[in-house]
Amino acid sequence: MISNKEITGITLNLVIIYLIGGLFLALIYVKTKPVISQNMISAQKLALTKIMPEADAIEKIGDWKPHEQNAEYYTAKKASVTCGYIVETYGKGYSGFIHMLIATDTLYRILRISVLSHSETPGLGDGIETKSFQNQFSGKTVDQMKVIKGPTTSNIQALSGATISSRAVTEDAVKNALAMLINVKGSNALSVSKESPSVDGSTAATPSVKNDKKSGKGDTAYGR
Repeated sequence: MISNKEITGITLNLVIIYLIGGLFLALIYVKTKPVISQNMISAQKLALTKIMPEADAIEKIGDWKPHEQNAEYYTAKKASVTCGYIVETYGKGYSGFIHMLIATDTLYRILRISVLSHSETPGLGDGIETKSFQNQFSGKTVDQMKVIKGPTTSNIQALSGATISSRAVTEDAVKNALAMLINVKGSNALSVSKESPSVDGSTAATPSVKNDKKSGKGDTAYGR
């Protein structure tokens, strides 16, 4: 039988091992946190410049919370003149959240979209990453963000066997991002929905054209 003294010794050794292990992990975290943060900033900058190659500067102008997820939106400029906007957004897909960026011109027409991360079904929902699906969005407005099961040029054709994923991108992530942008920046879009999500994800009537005085313009700038 193991004596009480031996049990105490084993327990003490385990506590010491756990404390040393915890301290070691804490030291690794302290050392790697700046590197991880810098890598995240670099990846974000790359994603922004990739989705809006026309711009020579990208400035953060605000935050919003689609599906209670922290997201940002930006003004894109070329030669100090606004040439469009970028919105980080989320859609609720079949297997989890779909994290995206969308880029628009100054009339809120889609220029391009980018899927940053997702957990949709391989061979079905992951078709949201394909150029053939994403290219459908180019030139379209907020009122055209509707998924159709079949050929369409006016709206977005659903992926075969992945209607939920298609709708998560189109009618959730992209449409809500466009509506939020119109709500914040002003209703000078070609086509505007009657209700638009506000920056906290709720809906609000789309306002008349107004300056974005509360946006915090210039908080973060990315030059190329």
